[in-house]
Amino acid sequence: MSAEIDALTSFAQRLIRVKSFSAEEREVVEVLSSEMKRLGFDEVFVDEFGSLIGVIEGTQPGPTLLLDGHCDTVEAQASDWTHAPWKAEIENGRLFGRGAADMKCSLAAMIHAAGKIRRASLHGRVAVSATVSEEVAEGGAIASVVGKVHPDFVVIGEATRLNLNRGGRGRAEIQLTTFGRSAHSSSPEAGRCAVTDMMRVIQAISGRPVPVDPALGPGSIVLTDIISEPHPGHSVIPYRCHVTYDRRLLTGEDSAGLLKELRGLPGLEGIDYTVALAPLEERTYTGALLKGDKFFPAWIFPEAHPFVQSALRGLRSAGLDPKVGAYRFCTNAAYSAGVAGIPTVGFGIGREEDAHTVDESISIADMALAERGYQGIMESVCGR
Repeated sequence: MSAEIDALTSFAQRLIRVKSFSAEEREVVEVLSSEMKRLGFDEVFVDEFGSLIGVIEGTQPGPTLLLDGHCDTVEAQASDWTHAPWKAEIENGRLFGRGAADMKCSLAAMIHAAGKIRRASLHGRVAVSATVSEEVAEGGAIASVVGKVHPDFVVIGEATRLNLNRGGRGRAEIQLTTFGRSAHSSSPEAGRCAVTDMMRVIQAISGRPVPVDPALGPGSIVLTDIISEPHPGHSVIPYRCHVTYDRRLLTGEDSAGLLKELRGLPGLEGIDYTVALAPLEERTYTGALLKGDKFFPAWIFPEAHPFVQSALRGLRSAGLDPKVGAYRFCTNAAYSAGVAGIPTVGFGIGREEDAHTVDESISIADMALAERGYQGIMESVCGR
């Protein structure tokens, strides 16, 4: 490997070796900040939620391009792994570890790419953000970053197999509750079982068709948990039952329409139930609170959009041959594009299905290509 690839790989290994679960990112932010400063970023600071922002200033006026990657990861059960999740081992040209694909290696490539930009040819500025708590609140922390940086364009570094994504599905968490009447289980006729009622609700939901988008694919609704009260139920008819659904969203779907659809399910006359978005309330490592509803909208831009085309030119100038697609999972673009309406694309290492897996890994050669790709996008958008 070349010295530059060695340096990038070493940096990615340092990031993987730091455990950075959601709300526990302080140490990895310090490692990232130190690298930005070493590479000569003009400004490096942490916002109130704990996300790191580094800025490279050009010598000429122009747009602001934000490259974003989250620095938190999900947890890992080390006993399930062949390669220990926090040792950052290399085997057969692949770097293993929790966060390798999702998404510390893309973040490392972004930072090294930005650190190599020639300011004399940079019109505008490039910012790189390492956002926190994305795994529990997609689009939550990046809202503060956008408010600080005011980007004209955004690149999300989630996995795309080195292709270019111009859209992504959104996500909502929906909570449904049925209300019954408690009774002794020896006299069930005296009560009303909330779980039995919920079974009818679940059946009504499972029979509904899902919408389909030609670019984003199908929407979906999946049951993720069910809890009855009282629990455990000793000789008692449950008087309340709660379920949570994960609903994958397409463009044009809003929270009001989603809730109306589920409140008006046919065949449930006589069942007392409520439908609501799950509340978002996540405290970051700084103590700041991310608060709202768990509704993260879908987004898409036309392939002919000037920013999409500019990003494509940049990737091709870097020697890549990307296809144009869309994310199936939800990313921070739910805010940058879905809420704020900022032109956004996705470009990163690995496959979506590599995220959160046992023995998560990426190709070191692909990481080097990603660094070149980020450089190409920066030069295409902010160069002349």
